[in-house]
Amino acid sequence: MTPDNVPSEIHGTLRIRNTDIPVVTTTVSNHCLKFFVENPRIYSILRKDHDAEPSQDEIQAKLIKMEHVKELIQDIRRDGGLTDPIIVGRGTWEVLEGNSRLAAYRRLAELDPIKWDTIKVQLLPEDVDDALVLALLGQYHIRGKTPWPPFEKAGFLYRRHKNHDVSVEQLALEVGETKNRVDQLVRVYQFMVDHDQDEKDRWSYFEEYFKSQHIKKVRDKNLDQLVVQKIATGEIQRAIDIRNKLAVICKSPKSLKKFKDGHGDFDRAYAVAVKSGADSTPYMKLSKFRRWLASTEATDALMETSGETRQKIKFELNKLNKIVPQMLKHLKTKDGEGTD
Repeated sequence: MTPDNVPSEIHGTLRIRNTDIPVVTTTVSNHCLKFFVENPRIYSILRKDHDAEPSQDEIQAKLIKMEHVKELIQDIRRDGGLTDPIIVGRGTWEVLEGNSRLAAYRRLAELDPIKWDTIKVQLLPEDVDDALVLALLGQYHIRGKTPWPPFEKAGFLYRRHKNHDVSVEQLALEVGETKNRVDQLVRVYQFMVDHDQDEKDRWSYFEEYFKSQHIKKVRDKNLDQLVVQKIATGEIQRAIDIRNKLAVICKSPKSLKKFKDGHGDFDRAYAVAVKSGADSTPYMKLSKFRRWLASTEATDALMETSGETRQKIKFELNKLNKIVPQMLKHLKTKDGEGTD
């Protein structure tokens, strides 16, 4: 159903990705409009539960149960209408921006059909490019005033990348994010898709999993599957445990092997890793320095020096030669060991 005529038209433009798109601001019956099924919020709460596309009634029923829509109902009633018009594709009459406001309006129309039948809209041209429509959503919800949660943002970028063949570089330009950030969002979402993880509350766990450089160095399919399982069962209780505990386990080869082999639970593996010194900042700094100093790279670099720089290096090495025995002596005394 589409309106027979569009009254009280105000012609203007809407800037999308540095392009001025002609729009018409007017009012139409809310019954003429359709929810945009590809909207990330609708997708995340409905599409994952449906093999087929959800119906308009199913979308309405789901949206009006959400707290932010309940608040919108009260705001719209108090204000006597919308402050900002919703954005509609004139060719399809889909609500590209403002699906939650449409759901709120339709709820109000159930209570008072006459007062709440018509809704303020901005109509995009019928021939507007799909890429501009999706860029518009990015403007509003990735860098705009009403950002999507990370899971919905990542889902939007993932589908743009996979379904519409938009490069990560182009997406970064469209939404004003860095290429690395867009790439990470897409990769984390891909990981969740590959492992049948569609609960948005688990997003932060997997984002932390991809952030850690210590985890990245030892990741393999077995660890991926194990972590997904531990998160699903609640053994890894919080997203912060990925950063603060799993990363420590991954620093300790012995602890990591026992964890992957099923010898003890997550907290036990963490405790063993801590006991081995994997969570010790002084130990990690010392170990890193020792590995560098013993490397061929360091030897070659030191040997190539000359003049004043070479003399300074010899001075520092002589100092280390004196400090190391002294520190070993202090440690042995504290631990009750004999000294030679």
